[in-house]
Amino acid sequence: MKKRLISVVAIIIAVVLIAVFSANSTNLPENGTPDELMQAVILENQCLSCHNPQAPVPFYAKIPFVGKLIAYDMFAGLRSIDLNAPLVNLQQGKPVADSVREKLLRVAQKNTMPPLQYVVVHWNSWLTKAERQVIIDWAMYARRKASKGMPSAEEFKAEPVQPLPEKVEINSAKAALGKILYFDTRLSGDNTISCASCHGLNTGGVDRSKYSKGIKGQFGDINAPTVFNAALNFCQFWDGRAKNLEEQAGGPPLNPVEMGSKDWDEIISKLNKDAALKAEFAKVYPDGITAKNITNAIAEFELTLLTPDSKFDRYLKGDKTAMTKDEIEGYELFKEHGCATCHAGVNLGGSSFEYMNGDYFAHRGNIAKPDLGRLNQTKSPVDEHKFKTPTLRNVAVTAPYYHDGSVATLKQATELMLKHQCRTTLPDSDVDKIVKFLEALTGKYEGKLLK
Repeated sequence: MKKRLISVVAIIIAVVLIAVFSANSTNLPENGTPDELMQAVILENQCLSCHNPQAPVPFYAKIPFVGKLIAYDMFAGLRSIDLNAPLVNLQQGKPVADSVREKLLRVAQKNTMPPLQYVVVHWNSWLTKAERQVIIDWAMYARRKASKGMPSAEEFKAEPVQPLPEKVEINSAKAALGKILYFDTRLSGDNTISCASCHGLNTGGVDRSKYSKGIKGQFGDINAPTVFNAALNFCQFWDGRAKNLEEQAGGPPLNPVEMGSKDWDEIISKLNKDAALKAEFAKVYPDGITAKNITNAIAEFELTLLTPDSKFDRYLKGDKTAMTKDEIEGYELFKEHGCATCHAGVNLGGSSFEYMNGDYFAHRGNIAKPDLGRLNQTKSPVDEHKFKTPTLRNVAVTAPYYHDGSVATLKQATELMLKHQCRTTLPDSDVDKIVKFLEALTGKYEGKLLK
């Protein structure tokens, strides 16, 4: 009886596989634009069944064993990527986030979605060869579209990464005020801590400590991210609680552990006693020194903290001598093993929240509140251990690494990412090449290479 049951199951699976892998038909619209074809692939293959927080649970989920599989697939799918916003962007002709584009491309190239257990129940959901090609063509089209106006050489317009711009549009008067405030310790309760205390411009935009030291010798509980190129992030802080630089600048001054001011009135009162500063504010902001104007000025200054002209930037611009053979091979390994899936775009990161695999925390132990990541803001289980992907720009000068500051060297950080995120282990020689590539991402601030 048991053998007969196994045989029946095997036959069913074989039939399903034959049906799935022989499927070549597609209902893609003729003469559609790349965006229209991409929309069709997402909708026709029922991708939103798992990559959508509003997806209804199918009726057959009531079957005990099947229900658990379905629940896991829906949870894991949504944790990986939510396709709602990208689909809307495609419909409106707007760009899709770099990380979303790269994830969809990798799925098509590796033919990894949907999972087999989903296809067994949804025979028509498997991506055909034609549909995979649509995704690949769309991703290349989207990359080139994103590179429009970038200074990259023509042969590198379809790369997942683009060179940093030399500068962005700013209000120079506001930025000058913001620079003064960035180094002003009066923003802290006891006049000892400034923005630069934790984000030193001569130390890679960080303080190179596991946790930053704030007012009264207190220490925070999460590693300070670099302020350099932060203007290119889609949100601020590891958990994304600030939507822009202005919101971010408003957090630390009132944080009791960081700068510890009682309220903005306390800060404004101190700054208003500085006649020269007050006069400069009046020139730029008619309403004078206010909380909004302080954070606005700091944010404007932070727009200037770009670090272009790295070896990698020069290479992408067409200078084939800018990088060594090992650095170039490191970049190819970086792409081959999926690192550029999350660390994509001009900032090599900063465009999405990504799940840090739970086995990293199992390996490290001692789970604390900051380890919950985005969950602390959304309260949604799907966001547990999710963090804003950090930029890899200048990563060689911003140790220690990760949100917990637990990793001392760039090589160790690379090995752990390969193990926990990419699910692979590489020879030392390959890891060393990736590290050399990462070192080639160090740029210049005010014409000087960061050290």
